[in-house]
Amino acid sequence: MFELPKYGEGICLARLAALLESLAVNREWLERRSVVVTGSNGKGSTAAFCASIGNAHGLRTGLFTSPHLYRINERFQIDGSPIGDGELANLAARVSAGIARVSARLSQRFGAFEAMFALACLYFQESRCDFAVFEAGIGGRYDPVRLVETRVTCVTSVDYEHVELLGNSLELIASDKSDACASGGTVVYGENCLNLKPHLLEYNRHREVASLFVREQIVIDGEVASASGQRFGYRFEGQDFPALEIGVLGGFQFNNAAIAVTLFLLWLRESRPQTIPAAIESTIRSGLRETRWPGRLEVIEKNPLTVIDVGHTPDGIKQSLTSLRSIHGTDGWILVTGASADKKADEIVRALAPAFRIIICTKAYHKGTDAQTIAASVRAANPNARVDVTATIEDSVELSRSLAKSRNRKIYVPGGLFLAIEFATVARGGNARDLTFF
Repeated sequence: MFELPKYGEGICLARLAALLESLAVNREWLERRSVVVTGSNGKGSTAAFCASIGNAHGLRTGLFTSPHLYRINERFQIDGSPIGDGELANLAARVSAGIARVSARLSQRFGAFEAMFALACLYFQESRCDFAVFEAGIGGRYDPVRLVETRVTCVTSVDYEHVELLGNSLELIASDKSDACASGGTVVYGENCLNLKPHLLEYNRHREVASLFVREQIVIDGEVASASGQRFGYRFEGQDFPALEIGVLGGFQFNNAAIAVTLFLLWLRESRPQTIPAAIESTIRSGLRETRWPGRLEVIEKNPLTVIDVGHTPDGIKQSLTSLRSIHGTDGWILVTGASADKKADEIVRALAPAFRIIICTKAYHKGTDAQTIAASVRAANPNARVDVTATIEDSVELSRSLAKSRNRKIYVPGGLFLAIEFATVARGGNARDLTFF
């Protein structure tokens, strides 16, 4: 969409602020209507839950997420619908013109993610959104979402990722993500951040940022997970919502849904304190139940049962596998896997391979690690497994289907976004080579 590198030149905040000013984006307007979602895993689902709750409450709701799965339009949504091609092209042209003006003045190079963030701000403002949810790209301290300046943010989870930018410890990574929150605000932390609580309390204290933790101040109980749906109980500051149903599968979604509910309640408390509590509960129940978020333990075929997952960190992979077995059973699976060349392929394989007897190794067209390299890691992690290597995604679809039908098995496709989405595209009759990722 933009003829720009993925990332710009150095820290982007000053030039991006200049771009927003050039586009007449009202940042005070933006701050009053927005929440920000950061984290290592679960950002997209949490943002989708939160936006769905806002929409269920009757608010015109914007949602900015990344990456997209099939089309770039998915990144910019209002009330659950991606932006249309014509409007996207018009806004992209205006943002590009703004970038040209600011770049000439500052002699700095913008990145494509900065441009997309600016486009989302402009789109939501001109569409007169009542509520907007922004998902961070990387971290929070220097990420474009910091310019939203909201006082309602979250860190869904923390894992080792982008250590060259965020730091080589979980404390440093969590600190960076926490900095998306403006002074005087509140950060909601997911349950895997509990071990970092002493550090985070001290880190946030100097900016008078409050810290809330899932499984402490935010109570989850009564979790039930099955292939037909999930439900859990939620309690926070006098609000008690038993048996909330959620429309996205995976045990990790309880954490994400609880964070989303809390974000919305905190935002309502600041922006619309007159909201009737009974109406809030109805809103939350409907919003969680109606949320759909592709690619997360998504069933793409029922005969044979085929499940894809776009998780791409070792911790995310482990959570996905645990949830898959809890929901769909532990036996009878064929694993189709690979990993992107810029990810920890060996760690991803070690998290998956021991649980499967039949494993197909393949390579995504986009950034895929060589399939023989994946196979070597698989054999080291599980010497007793049958291991097949396919040269293409198309071959992996054909072989997995053949084995599943002849042996009455199910197919699971994790390892990374590109692998899962290319597999799903081919399985549905599309051409994986036509996909354009960013």
